[in-house]
Amino acid sequence: MVETVNWGILGAGKFARQQMGPAIHAASGARLSALATSSADKAAPFQAFCPDLTVHDSYDALLADPGIDAVYIPLPNHLHVEWSLKALRAGKHVLCEKPMAMAADAYADLIAARDAGGCFATEAYMIVHHPQWQRAKALYEQGAIGKLLHVEGLFAYNNAADPENVRNRPETGGGGIPDIGVYTYGATRWLTGEEPLEITHADVDFEQGVDVVARVSARFPGFSAHWVNSMRMHPCQEMTFVGTDGVMKLTAPFNPGVFATARLELQRNTARDDSPPAVTEERFPGANHYVLQVEAFSRHVQTGTPYPWHLEDAQGTQALIDAVFAKAKG
Repeated sequence: MVETVNWGILGAGKFARQQMGPAIHAASGARLSALATSSADKAAPFQAFCPDLTVHDSYDALLADPGIDAVYIPLPNHLHVEWSLKALRAGKHVLCEKPMAMAADAYADLIAARDAGGCFATEAYMIVHHPQWQRAKALYEQGAIGKLLHVEGLFAYNNAADPENVRNRPETGGGGIPDIGVYTYGATRWLTGEEPLEITHADVDFEQGVDVVARVSARFPGFSAHWVNSMRMHPCQEMTFVGTDGVMKLTAPFNPGVFATARLELQRNTARDDSPPAVTEERFPGANHYVLQVEAFSRHVQTGTPYPWHLEDAQGTQALIDAVFAKAKG
């Protein structure tokens, strides 16, 4: 067992530079050891906070580095499967940005490579590590809102002014659903432990081959769900779970600390039917789910500590996404 997991990053994009690079550097049980980029200018900001960083001029060179235990892959969506498989076959553990694949069937090769090589691989689904979501799941499982009847999810931003952004380009696997639908859909699945029976409605607006506004409804065994995701709306995000005995609402469920402070509001019935519901609120300032994700990943690699999100979980969300697109286009 290694005491510290040595990490390498494939690519020096903005998100790796601003979020995951610093998170790996800050996480206990982890060490940011290497970066793969052919650009000295792109490497410089990483070296500013991690001076002893080794910089490889190609992804293959980093994967060949015997000192690297795990790799983080923040590449455009269409490259995720290819480089995850290459990393696994090179004997590296893999944490890859979401969506890890662009179709549910594509996970079969990833799962097979994970199982064959003995390395851990999963999608970077950071929200399940945040105390806001862990508390929400615990409350739900304790029956805090009674029987769940409906889920309402909203996650949107506006990048219309940036047409060259990878999210606005179909050739790089762009679109609002692959980028942020994974959160409203996957969070519903993860918290409830249920899978959808059918997509009942999918009203999706497309621009230049990518979805930009998606209004989707689904039926689960025990409840209904409605999700809105958009790359053309004013920034907003919220998840609400409505039950027979209460309502649980998460603010800033996906970008806590950036969009707003993470809050969990619980509204529950009072003894009198004509009284307003009793409302309690919990706040989670300061928690960094990227750091928590790296620490959980490193612990799992080091000791086998249970990890809350596996390839099969990501595959389930992608199957839901596939069904949404089929409904929208069919």
